[in-house]
Amino acid sequence: MTELPEKCLPPGRHELLKEHLMTEIRQTETPARASVRKKRMRPAFVAAAIAAAATVTFVVLPPSGGGANAQPPAKEAVALLENIALAAEREKVPGDIRDDQFVYVESRVGYTAHGEGRTAKLDPHHKREVWLSVDGLHTGLVREGNGRGENALPPSLPLHEAAANYRNLQTLPTDPDEMLTWLHRVSEGGESEDQNTFVKVGDLSFEVLMPPAQSAALYRAAAKIPGVVLIPDAVDAAGRHGVAVARVNDGERQELIFDKETKQFLGERSIAVEDLPDGQKKGELTGSSAIIKRAVVDKPGQRP
Repeated sequence: MTELPEKCLPPGRHELLKEHLMTEIRQTETPARASVRKKRMRPAFVAAAIAAAATVTFVVLPPSGGGANAQPPAKEAVALLENIALAAEREKVPGDIRDDQFVYVESRVGYTAHGEGRTAKLDPHHKREVWLSVDGLHTGLVREGNGRGENALPPSLPLHEAAANYRNLQTLPTDPDEMLTWLHRVSEGGESEDQNTFVKVGDLSFEVLMPPAQSAALYRAAAKIPGVVLIPDAVDAAGRHGVAVARVNDGERQELIFDKETKQFLGERSIAVEDLPDGQKKGELTGSSAIIKRAVVDKPGQRP
């Protein structure tokens, strides 16, 4: 097994999914994450009908959601994303990863779920582990706390160009403009192409292993998305303070949080910026996550 040391976070503080990861995982979602991500347009991860994953439909939407989201990205956010890209280029990924291995990601997550009557309730933070096939052709696994249990992640075939297994990610563009074009092409599900694209950046920062060159291109592409701003201080689900790039959509601000020094991805946070129809009030947390560990292992269920 190969652990990625640069992803091992400080003691006690080690830490929201669309085409193979996003296709596989969103096709296998837990009810709690499904409800919130349909509203907030983040991917949903874990257990159910894999057969439907073979067909992916993309919706063509206007370039932006209008209003503040149509504004150019803030200069401070662009500068931060360039520093994040430079850090991503320096990441070390094992060069001998085999097709039959699995990307292991441990996280801490808590998102808004809707119960009977569509009442919003913030899911308690809990541990989550996934084992994702390196080549997308082997059955993975997800284990989630808070009573959700364990589910297999069978391959979703045929693989789509948006598949987020490591082998497919290695084929993605390393040029930021070409990466942005790819993001526009494969992102889907929300009110605007710009928001879908920002969500996709979050997807590819979370339960995946991105090759360094493609990771750098991803963040340089993110710097071209209208409406992206900088949040000087944001807290992930593990309580770590970081700096975030964020975008407001549909009454919520989605934040991608990075370590202030190393610029490594820590997790995500979503906050209501207005009173929401489901009862959540302006300023309330609507979801958060934190990456605890990322590694490559030999089989599902194996921990680094």
